[in-house]
Amino acid sequence: MQSCCTIHDPTAAVCRGAGEPLVIEEIQVAPPKSGEVRVKIICTSLCHGDISFWRSESGPFSFFPGIFGHEAAGTVESVGENVVEVKAGDLVVPVVQRNCGECRDCKFKGNACTKFPAASLNAMPRDGSSRFLDKDGQPLHHFLFASSFAEYTVVDVTHLVKISPEVPVDKACLLSCGVTTGVGATMKAAQIEEGSTVAIFGLGTVGLAVAEGARIRGASKIIGIDKNLEKFEIAKKFGVTDFVNPTSCGKDSVSQVIREMTDGGADYCFECVGSTSLIREAFDGSRQGCGKTVILGADLHGSPLSIHPLEILAGKSIMGATLGGIKPKQDIPHLAQKYLKKELRLDGFITHEVSFEEINKAFDLLLQGKSLRCIIWMNR
Repeated sequence: MQSCCTIHDPTAAVCRGAGEPLVIEEIQVAPPKSGEVRVKIICTSLCHGDISFWRSESGPFSFFPGIFGHEAAGTVESVGENVVEVKAGDLVVPVVQRNCGECRDCKFKGNACTKFPAASLNAMPRDGSSRFLDKDGQPLHHFLFASSFAEYTVVDVTHLVKISPEVPVDKACLLSCGVTTGVGATMKAAQIEEGSTVAIFGLGTVGLAVAEGARIRGASKIIGIDKNLEKFEIAKKFGVTDFVNPTSCGKDSVSQVIREMTDGGADYCFECVGSTSLIREAFDGSRQGCGKTVILGADLHGSPLSIHPLEILAGKSIMGATLGGIKPKQDIPHLAQKYLKKELRLDGFITHEVSFEEINKAFDLLLQGKSLRCIIWMNR
């Protein structure tokens, strides 16, 4: 169904300054333009990416006032012109990584869609404008092409994936970002082989999703590295076989410990925190001649990474992978089917649930390290 009407007075959790609590406000949501979809959000969750941008006081990642949130699930309310792949009522999830299916990158290797020459992270990608106004008629910034902390949002169709209605909506929400990033990285970016050894730096949602993916791929040893001892028992449920607490390594570095545990280094190392020093540690802990280090955490400070060319020449490699290297429109439905077939375990990632009015509680839980994914229900 196409719509030409603005939705008046739906609510959104608006952030007006770095680190400030979100405030539930009435807003206006414009109709979708050509190539866009207006989505009624059913539930959303909080990702560390939201936290990083929420804290940013200045620079290119400071979007205030705005509507955060990028991991969610909802139903299509209406579509703009030239949208044919989804219709009103479809269950969909927004994704940060664009996937048009038409450009060279979407058709061939990689997932860096080049449908649009440039796109701002705080506006609609086709025209750089906003579809949100606050109660005073002032524009509100978008966030990562989703802005899911709102009852209604507008998403470009290239950032939207249709999901089978058989998938429970809260599990569909998990496939929008974090879990897909971790699981996808083991299948797409790393392409882990059966019997491989894996080391994971950081046992948050993404790190545990890497463990789940490594388990599915048949890794023989999955090492979890984290300072939070409470994560270890949780991690066992996702296939982690061994644990390293960086504060208990004595004089040895974590990379030395990993090399000893794996008889020379892990075949695959994943950095899931967003720390340049940990990337270096992961690289040093990978196997000489063939070890691959995959960067999944985002270091917004842009700290430089120093690696001697001879280390690369010797056969080790390092790579990044946005959203795990997957192509959202073809790979996320595949992951959804794996969940329905009970091959992919999603339930354990949900540790808390709150109402939309309690959204700041979700921030507190994540900041205190008490939650993996807190599902925020819009109408409960």
